[in-house]
Amino acid sequence: MENPRIPKGTRDFSFVDMNKRNYLIEIIRNKFELFGYYSIETPSFENLSTLIGKYGKEGDTLMFRLLHSGDLLRRVISNLLRENKEITVDIITKFLTEHVSNKALRYDLTVPFVRYVGMHRNEIVFPFKRYQIQPVWRADKPQKGRFREFYQCDADIIGPGPPYSLWQEIELIKLCDEIFTKLNFPIIIHINHRDILGGLVEISGIENSLWKDFTTSLDKWNKIGKHLVKKEMLHKGISSKSFEKIEFFLDMKEDFSKKIEYLDSAFKGYKRGKKGIKDLNFIFLKIKNISLKNTKLEWNISLARGMNYYTGTIFEIFPDNGLRTKNSIGGGGRYDQLSKYFGINKLSGVGVSLGLDRIYLSMEKKNLFQKISIYPSKVLFINFGDEEVLYAYNMINFLREKGISTQLYPNSVKINKQFRYANDNNIPFTISIGKNEIERNKIRVKNIKKRIEIEYDNINEVVHQLNSQDI
Repeated sequence: MENPRIPKGTRDFSFVDMNKRNYLIEIIRNKFELFGYYSIETPSFENLSTLIGKYGKEGDTLMFRLLHSGDLLRRVISNLLRENKEITVDIITKFLTEHVSNKALRYDLTVPFVRYVGMHRNEIVFPFKRYQIQPVWRADKPQKGRFREFYQCDADIIGPGPPYSLWQEIELIKLCDEIFTKLNFPIIIHINHRDILGGLVEISGIENSLWKDFTTSLDKWNKIGKHLVKKEMLHKGISSKSFEKIEFFLDMKEDFSKKIEYLDSAFKGYKRGKKGIKDLNFIFLKIKNISLKNTKLEWNISLARGMNYYTGTIFEIFPDNGLRTKNSIGGGGRYDQLSKYFGINKLSGVGVSLGLDRIYLSMEKKNLFQKISIYPSKVLFINFGDEEVLYAYNMINFLREKGISTQLYPNSVKINKQFRYANDNNIPFTISIGKNEIERNKIRVKNIKKRIEIEYDNINEVVHQLNSQDI
């Protein structure tokens, strides 16, 4: 008999886990809606053609591809063996990819969102603001804080452009500030611009054909360090001379104005780099006049974001705990070209994606869930038998109508066992209505943790006391 197990990189969630996760989701959803974003959902899997080529080579290899349904695999392999006498790994791989799988579990929420916009363009009023809170899947190596199935919480706005309004970026920064302030969780947002990276490529003499290799390697700067990034770039064909020309800028620790000064001078005559500086300068100057409660904004010139679809501002969100952490809890940026894949020109999008699971783990580590009440129900009605339950059921209905989570123990077993059930499940109150209470027209309420029992004359008094801060 096989021991039950789940696939690597996935998890089961207990009632306690779900209470905390739902608490996070509720706060994030409320703030998304407060800022005017509308909820949509997309399927858990998409056509492979929708996803392939949007995330870079690494992203393509990390997709969970789905086999066609039914017994197609057996038939396809039989045909392959019958038609080809000399079978190689490449032949099998190519054949199976073309004939057996044309769908994949979604890799993120952004590409499916833009696909949705392409399909529903005639029903949408632009600019269109949407949010999604759904799971995504990546065939990554499971490790601490990195899962194969995880939730993303995305807010995006898409509309005519370029040109576009940088107030959208500012609104997203403010949105993140509002969310994490509500969670009592200070954050740092690292921001950069793909045109600034393009400017560095131009002044260093890196060939345009190596742009994707450059950004993919650079995105690992804070994860594996400068020396390993340099080694990887050299391996990909970027010369040591080119790397040395931009190393100073990537390593800069100066404040925003000094970075502007150095890069503005370096990009003299390079329009692309100048545009990136202009955009970031606008954002930083305007943010100074907008109150951020629990957020620091930091220009990180080595920030690249590996996704192929980013074209403008990019950012990543980290806990502000005084330590440099490699794992971000969110990120995002602007994408101007993605809509072209789905038949729409001149649409520019920008968005943020929050990693629910990483936020959860960070909050657990910081003990930020302590104030959350974790119980399946607030009240358990003790079961004394059918007659007593029937008498009490009007009260059960009344409490539920008042929004007080109430359950009935299903069997009239020993009273101690029912009280133990309440205690073991963190149910804070029990209500006992046996024959004695019915005869005297009383309601007996017990506070399980304090081990205090009080009798009440009517259910309204009970509701008042259950909602009171004194009990």
